[in-house]
Amino acid sequence: MTEHEPAAAVRETADEIATMEIRGAATIASAAAEALAEQARAAAAEGPTASDPEAFRASMRAAGRTLRETRPTAVSLPNALRYVLQRMDGEGVDDLRRNVVDASEAFVRQLDRAQDDLGQVGANRLADGDTVMTHCHSTDALACIEAAVDQGKSISAVVKETRPRQQGHITAEQLRDIGVPVTLIVDSAARRYLDEVDHVVVGADSIAADGGVINKIGTSGLAVNARERGVPIMTAAQTIKLHPETLTGHTVEIEMRDETEVISPDDREAIGEIAVENPAFDVTPPRYMDAIVTEHGQFPPESIVTLMRELFGEGAEEPWAEP
Repeated sequence: MTEHEPAAAVRETADEIATMEIRGAATIASAAAEALAEQARAAAAEGPTASDPEAFRASMRAAGRTLRETRPTAVSLPNALRYVLQRMDGEGVDDLRRNVVDASEAFVRQLDRAQDDLGQVGANRLADGDTVMTHCHSTDALACIEAAVDQGKSISAVVKETRPRQQGHITAEQLRDIGVPVTLIVDSAARRYLDEVDHVVVGADSIAADGGVINKIGTSGLAVNARERGVPIMTAAQTIKLHPETLTGHTVEIEMRDETEVISPDDREAIGEIAVENPAFDVTPPRYMDAIVTEHGQFPPESIVTLMRELFGEGAEEPWAEP
């Protein structure tokens, strides 16, 4: 490994995040923290970074940038990087390595506990006999449903397939694994089935300071339809998904994914000259969301800024950037 070259584990994790082999905000954050720990171990083991604290720090920042560039809207990723890299203290390489590894392990432990705590909060909003509708695949949303089942409640689910990558299939499989009856529907049928649903439960890729929810494309339309139908909708999101940059006016970037997820090259050629767009996310205004459920409790969307300031202050540093 050269002085600033990320370790193989970092490059592999970055590739898997970019290609969505690693998906879900909590899973992405955990993988990023663990990759930084592997970078610290590798950098401390050999080469210039093993004896030069400044070279070690530079290699850690480079690893952070490699991971940060994979998913521009996955806010849990930079929050994980911040947690670990801001604790990179010490005069010698051994101290730096130990603090990075300890921070990574502490972050992952907190992450594991956070989802359980969040699930209990969300489960309290669900009643015995409820049918929920889900969109995309969110481990936080699933935690709420699983906690309700663990409480002895009978829950069934209407699962949107979630084009174009059909993450709803993953949700359906995991709900069946915990004994929840599942009806899988195409995305465009959601409004029809809302009349049979008691709650809509979605996750979030990130949450803005004004309470806007950035989540898989289609969430906003579902929220509008749910409000029109009088069906309560909640976002289940750990606080790692809060977007501290939005406190200072930062606009959330919506990732545009490759058109081949939507249409094959052969079909595109057969149709003729067309433009193809594939936005990964949309923004649901806070007025269409009933509650945001976190490991710290449930909040009206408009008041999430209070929790964000409590956790992150008035903005966010980028410890992966070159000084």
